[in-house]
Amino acid sequence: MIALAFAAGMAAHLLRLPPLLGFLAAGFALNALGFERTPTLDAIANLGVTLLLFTIGLKLDIRTLMRGEVWGSATLHIVGSTLFMAGALFILKTLGLAMTANLGWTALVLLGFALSFSSTVFAVKVLEERSEMGSLYGRIAVGILVMQDVFAVLFMSATSGSLPSIWALSLVLLWPAAKLMKALLDKVGHGDLQVLYAAFLALVVGYGLFEAVGVKGDLGALVVGMMLASHASTVGLAKSLFHLKELFLVGFFLSVGLGALPDLAMVVMALLLLLLLPIKSALYYLVLMRFKLRTRTGVLSTLALTNYSEFGLIVAAIASTAGWLSPEWLVVISLALAGSFVLAAPLNAAGERVYARLKQPLAGLEASTLMADDRPMAIEQVDAVVLGLGQIGSGAYLRLIDSHGLRVLGVDNNVKKLAAHRAANRNVMEGDAVDSDFWDKLVLLAMPGHAGNVYALQQLRKRAFAGHIAAIVSYPDEVATLRELGADEVFHIYDEAGTAFADDALAGANRQV
Repeated sequence: MIALAFAAGMAAHLLRLPPLLGFLAAGFALNALGFERTPTLDAIANLGVTLLLFTIGLKLDIRTLMRGEVWGSATLHIVGSTLFMAGALFILKTLGLAMTANLGWTALVLLGFALSFSSTVFAVKVLEERSEMGSLYGRIAVGILVMQDVFAVLFMSATSGSLPSIWALSLVLLWPAAKLMKALLDKVGHGDLQVLYAAFLALVVGYGLFEAVGVKGDLGALVVGMMLASHASTVGLAKSLFHLKELFLVGFFLSVGLGALPDLAMVVMALLLLLLLPIKSALYYLVLMRFKLRTRTGVLSTLALTNYSEFGLIVAAIASTAGWLSPEWLVVISLALAGSFVLAAPLNAAGERVYARLKQPLAGLEASTLMADDRPMAIEQVDAVVLGLGQIGSGAYLRLIDSHGLRVLGVDNNVKKLAAHRAANRNVMEGDAVDSDFWDKLVLLAMPGHAGNVYALQQLRKRAFAGHIAAIVSYPDEVATLRELGADEVFHIYDEAGTAFADDALAGANRQV
């Protein structure tokens, strides 16, 4: 399994496709070779999903869920999509399609509900690969997915036949306990103990504690992550889990492909569900645009949500266990889920190109007055723009002002990073550095994610940007990529840090002499 997953993932990477497509293909290949899902693989997959939800919580401001464009869009879409999918399946039933012949209204509505969800795992993977988790459209998409996860958990609780334990009320004690968890976070440092502490919070305090009182464990991991989100060290905590989470998620994608071997009728039904996917996506877009979002935000959010969900598969499994659906539908939804991933991955990779083609046709749906957070960035009367206000970007921002007297604009999609700069009355704004509607000055690409710098550089070159571009990289092999895309200067942060360290140390020694 590991060998085939690596080979297929590497092949996808060499073809400039997301590796997750290779992992899915490996799952189907293993299925065809006679392999089956094992308890060990399922445990690995569940660990990956739990750690993913925990890290989502670490990055999620609870106020995001309270925004109208998040909870409103999630609610309107799940109702509208459920009704649409149920209606479409009813039409297929009237046309005599074999698999829908025995579906009553309860089964139709349950299938519509299961198919209304979008995949949290897939969307977050796409956003992380593009360094877009913190962008406005990324926050909206993740917020909608979290709300959908809550709806799924409520359904599972309502249909489980048993209520949560009376001890579930004690979970409110986690709120004051969060102070202790944050205090320990300050003490564990940045090494192996931090990784172990992160796993303890996600799997024991989150998953294990919630499961023990009869509440879905995945929800517990998400909640505990959200309770810690305001702490300054959560960035390091998320980074410490990153590679562990990525490894376990390979098991999730393999398990999807290993779901079951279908017959012809199931394949045909899955293909029909894939044909319905664009209408489900169009509904996302129409709902989102009611909240005065820019066309680009609506399009990219919709693309991230254009898929079916693993939670939908869980909902269908519960319905099947209760006798409301035949087991064959689990295979159909598994196939539709995998197929939606295969279709959506290249679509999201080409997100900016898709937006460029749809910008004019969809312009009429954009509100005349846009939401304040989503208005295009205006950068007149500045000499330089620093994209990404982490430690390096902030240092560059101050250097350009203090030493060179330039008029500088700092841009970041992380509101926490902007807060300190705004408190110091600096010229900064919230914005998306890969926004194709923006550009025209001296630009310093100082984002921590290589993918974000690559996308931003591609947008600059597509618009024949004539100014000077400087960028940072974390690894030597990334230098050539940015130079090929047209960066004038590329700085390896560790090499430059060592040079600056030596220069400053020598200058200090000379001053003492």
